[in-house]
Amino acid sequence: MNDRAETPAAAATAPAAASKRLVAIVGPPNSGKSTLFNRLTGLRQKVANFPGVTVEHRVGRAHLHGHHDVDLVDLPGIYSMRPRSEDERVTHDVLHGEMPGLRRPDAVMLVVDSTNLSRHLPLAASILSLGLPTLVLLNMADDLAQRGGEVDAEKLALQLGTPVALISAAKGEGLGAVTRFLGGGIALPRPVELPVLQDVPQCRQWARQISSGADYLTPAPSAWTRRLDGLFLHPVWGPLVFILVVGAVFQSIFSWARPMMEAIEEFVAWSGGWLTSQLPDTLWRSLLVEGVWSGVGAVIVFLPQILLLFLFIVVLEDSGYLARAALIADRTMARVGLQGKSFIPLLSAYACAVPAIMATRTIESKRDRIATILIAPFMTCSARLPVYTLIIAAFIPEQPLLGGLFGTRAASMLGLYVLGFVAAVVTARLLKSSILKSERTPFVLEMPPYRRPNLRSVALRLWERALAFLQRAGTVILAVTIVLWCLASVPFVDGQPPPIEQSLAGTLGRAIEPLIEPLGFNWKIGIGLITSLAAREVIVGTLGTIYGMEAEGDPRGLQAALQQDLSFAGAVALLIFFAFAMQCMSTLAVVRRETGGWKWPAVQFVFMSGLAYVCALVTFQVLS
Repeated sequence: MNDRAETPAAAATAPAAASKRLVAIVGPPNSGKSTLFNRLTGLRQKVANFPGVTVEHRVGRAHLHGHHDVDLVDLPGIYSMRPRSEDERVTHDVLHGEMPGLRRPDAVMLVVDSTNLSRHLPLAASILSLGLPTLVLLNMADDLAQRGGEVDAEKLALQLGTPVALISAAKGEGLGAVTRFLGGGIALPRPVELPVLQDVPQCRQWARQISSGADYLTPAPSAWTRRLDGLFLHPVWGPLVFILVVGAVFQSIFSWARPMMEAIEEFVAWSGGWLTSQLPDTLWRSLLVEGVWSGVGAVIVFLPQILLLFLFIVVLEDSGYLARAALIADRTMARVGLQGKSFIPLLSAYACAVPAIMATRTIESKRDRIATILIAPFMTCSARLPVYTLIIAAFIPEQPLLGGLFGTRAASMLGLYVLGFVAAVVTARLLKSSILKSERTPFVLEMPPYRRPNLRSVALRLWERALAFLQRAGTVILAVTIVLWCLASVPFVDGQPPPIEQSLAGTLGRAIEPLIEPLGFNWKIGIGLITSLAAREVIVGTLGTIYGMEAEGDPRGLQAALQQDLSFAGAVALLIFFAFAMQCMSTLAVVRRETGGWKWPAVQFVFMSGLAYVCALVTFQVLS
């Protein structure tokens, strides 16, 4: 493959604008447009929401040597310009210049899968009808050639009336055409005869004729794809493989992440001790070491586990396996009254419930969408991971299972994830059989081919996740630890902070202690439950601050301190409580925005909190 595959379809070109151009990257789902966006922008990108809508989009800057930089916007994947959901509406409005806060793009790069041209090419008719300078990119050209497929880019460009280039975004091949399009003269589209855009059969027929005229030879199905699908989509072996994959993920979270976690823990302890020795004994030192350092440091320790979990999710997604998992899950979704489209938002809820709730905009049925929104917070998000890890490591001894392939701690973690999933499924069944009953809609999902994940793309997404976690630690958790330290340091007694149990924070904790004592929790856990309403993982920072002030800033005593204050029954009850409770105000705010009022968020908060309390109470009483 080389850059000669690019063919301008018209002689007329527009000179490069003096100001930065805005170029939209569009294409069907699984076409590789986000991979191209990552390769062109690198770390010069950000994720944001358009004004008034909750669909995320990414904006980045492509640095072109010898040319002006170009702003790129990566839009949600679409199959046509007839929007049926909000993410499709966003792409439609941006390309038509109707999106507030973003001007109409100066040009478009349409990315399609060259191995699936007959399905993806109909979108070209809608894009070309916009009259914007357009570059059609036939992505995955390396896969096309390996599987015996062919296409004549020159003939296709002549029929489309716009430049066409064969590229491999994953390998960075053929991108010279992209650079010339972005940095040089932009070819103006030549008018060609287009089908009636609202006539889907006519668009597909047009796409077949265009493909045939470009000597398109459909690639042979991959032998590996057939073999792997025979295993992963098998009604018996498929679910078993999925369970094994999930088990391996959680076992690795404990075993692989442990050395890095211990290194960070040692650094936090060493740096805290160094600060203590360098600073005079003042309230400022107490705030910095016992408050901020102990609180934020107690949470930062769990960054390796969170990144490792995301690494597995990204690899499984980019490899094409998660699409198969969604198809398998559709059978389970059908039994509880939901459709397979609910699986994707629920799966993303394992990262965070906020974008998961936003992702429900792809569900056409309003009742199915509300049901999915209400059960999404039951899925174990990454914010629960520090809480689970801390309690499990403190109270569950590590013992080998299944011949040493699995451990008791990984099994405990997996059990909590399963518990959240079961709660979501049961709740969905209750909702769909009563107040949110509706007809089931068919689930249509395009199966991407199995691919080797792109290391650059994986690294960028992990970097984004690390920055998001550190930003949260540097804002929400930092703010809570500072406020908590202040509450734990007043009222002063003879010019000195009081014992923490006599402080305002201790008074607040003791006020709610009668309510939580039947669960096996003391007033310190009570303070953590209150602060964790800001974000679930804040409870770890809260306990780190409280015990850090008691232990003069030594965060390594957190697990030992919990073992002193919590019984085994109380520890398990705390895990159960966090598996079910709605401890996240950001999620409630998004639910209110998505549902248009406080009715459903209030129902969600009361139901999940009540379920968490009752289940924790029963757990503690039984185990006691």
